[in-house]
Amino acid sequence: MTSPLDTQEPGPADGGNASLVRLSDLGLFTALFQSIPGRAVLLDSAGICRFANQEFMDFIGLGRDEVIDRPVQDFLEPSVLESYAPLMERVFGGEPVRRVAWVDYGRLGKRYLEEVISPYRMDLTGPVVGCFGVGRDLTDMKHQEMEIVRRTQAQMEAEAYHAAIVGTALDGIVVVDEEGTVVDFNPAAEQIFGYRKGEAIGRSIAELLVPPELRAAHAAGMRSYLATGITRLIGQRLELPALLADGTRIPIELAITDVTRGERRLFAAHMRDLRAAKQAEEEIKRQRNALHQKEKLAALGSLLAGVAHELNNPLSVVTGQTMLLREQVLKEARGLPRLEKVIQRCDRIETAAHRCARIVRSFLDMARQREAERRATNLADVAREAVELLGYNMRASGVNVSLVIEPGLPRLMLDAGQIHQVLLNLLVNAQQALEEKAGDRCVTVSVAADADRGSVLIRVGDNGPGIAENIRSRIFDPFFTTKAQGVGTGIGLAVSRGLIEAHGGTLELGAGPDGGALFTIQLPLEEAAAEAPSPVPQEDAGHAVGAHLGCVLIIDDEPDIAGLLAEIAEGSGYAAVVVHSGREAQALLARAPAAGGHDFAGILCDIRMPDGDGPSLYNWLLTHRPELSMRIGFISGDTLGPSAGRFLARSGCPLIEKPFTPADVRAFLGDLIADQVPPPETFETRRTEN
Repeated sequence: MTSPLDTQEPGPADGGNASLVRLSDLGLFTALFQSIPGRAVLLDSAGICRFANQEFMDFIGLGRDEVIDRPVQDFLEPSVLESYAPLMERVFGGEPVRRVAWVDYGRLGKRYLEEVISPYRMDLTGPVVGCFGVGRDLTDMKHQEMEIVRRTQAQMEAEAYHAAIVGTALDGIVVVDEEGTVVDFNPAAEQIFGYRKGEAIGRSIAELLVPPELRAAHAAGMRSYLATGITRLIGQRLELPALLADGTRIPIELAITDVTRGERRLFAAHMRDLRAAKQAEEEIKRQRNALHQKEKLAALGSLLAGVAHELNNPLSVVTGQTMLLREQVLKEARGLPRLEKVIQRCDRIETAAHRCARIVRSFLDMARQREAERRATNLADVAREAVELLGYNMRASGVNVSLVIEPGLPRLMLDAGQIHQVLLNLLVNAQQALEEKAGDRCVTVSVAADADRGSVLIRVGDNGPGIAENIRSRIFDPFFTTKAQGVGTGIGLAVSRGLIEAHGGTLELGAGPDGGALFTIQLPLEEAAAEAPSPVPQEDAGHAVGAHLGCVLIIDDEPDIAGLLAEIAEGSGYAAVVVHSGREAQALLARAPAAGGHDFAGILCDIRMPDGDGPSLYNWLLTHRPELSMRIGFISGDTLGPSAGRFLARSGCPLIEKPFTPADVRAFLGDLIADQVPPPETFETRRTEN
């Protein structure tokens, strides 16, 4: 085979391809081929490789003898030749071709090439006798470019992700470098701390957000972490104070993360504003405490109802019997000097019993959450009465009581009994607080109007030891007391605050000028309108021995109460029949008058009894004695439960509450039997006992 380096002139036998390079050009041609920065190959028109540089042969992995003067199909795969066919057609047509593209070399893999294939002529005007191809392998550079593009795209995606996640995060995110300089400040941080991003970037985070007393610790912790990589802060959640742009401190939850990428150390501080959470926590705590207080007040209400029930029965007996005794003495021994003291003692017993009754009624009102019964009241008189009532005890204990009342106080719409009870509680507490104090013992009570606040202020202060700071918030809690067992119950201040709040006022604890306790009652300044004079009560027409107004059935499981009611009824002109249970009453009422039963003008029935209560008897009357269902009235000595309240509302039956007076019972019976016609016969009083 003829070498491309042969010096023969082209002859007719090989179509002019026997020698493509003249001898005079061989050295230059070889030098040019070998110096080309890429792969170079010279093919003749028959597709035989006449010359190739070393880089080309290295690429295809063959030696010189396997390439030079060999057809290209001997060292290139058919698929490769097929891909070059369109290009070669153009080249041998006299058109140079340039392309930059991926070329599949089969077993040699895909390569990204920049190629130039030019037609080769022996002279400028001669025919194309071959082609000269030069190619640069840009595969590595292309891969690098693709990697750069990939990384750029990834960076762009990361920035977009950052904008989407960090930019819209609800928590404030502040990124700082190892010097503590802010390099990023997201919108949530702007909203929380009051800085714009441009104002924050480039400034020290300590200067922006860290309170002055924490800056030294912040700087020390940063230095320690950078030096040792050990810290207690990275990756932990902490609650700390932070500064706003206006200098305000807020609570935040802080989590710091090391987000270093590359050589630059970066730290992301995720900060959550805890103000709303703290407020919600305080509100939950407040509601929990309020619920706890309501539960304790409910327990207190049950306790008071039980106490009231136990007290009302004996109080009713004391009150009723005292007033009956007084009436009897006044009727039978009027003007006798030796009995004047008996009448005075009756008056004193009656006054004390009424005071006890008012206290019990206040307990019941609080248990029922009934609004105070307000009447035009001279508050100065209420204060004087409270001080006078405890005057002897105070003097006996060596306590000096000072009462200061501002002149010209208007009459107010108050429940005088309840305000009186509150003042008594405060005065008794003050006296007990002073029991172990040496030296002067002083209690000051003042009453004054405060026009600016539209209220009246009552202050009760003492010069005792005061109330310790750690229990000041608990003294109004039901059942909380600092007194020794048997001395205090822990309900006085709770009841007092409840009574004052029922008046629309407040009862607060403060510190007295002498270090003792100072309680301040604030009541609305609601002046009472002038009241018309009360009519003079007239003597009950039926309140005469010998008058026959009908027979009354009295039902009460307490024999003393039943006997008292019977005595009052008989003294008012009624005949009385007494039984002690609902079942006993049913048995009596089941007998018709013709069979020895009674035709009752009215029925007084205790609403709560162990053997057949009032509602059960009423329901029985509706079926068996419907005419009597309109003549029954009920008696109660304690708080009414929901069922009893619904029963009274449904039935429309009247109610009288213990403790009662004879006048209360007479008026109640008069209203109950107002339309009844007295029977002609004389009634005998008959009583059945358990």
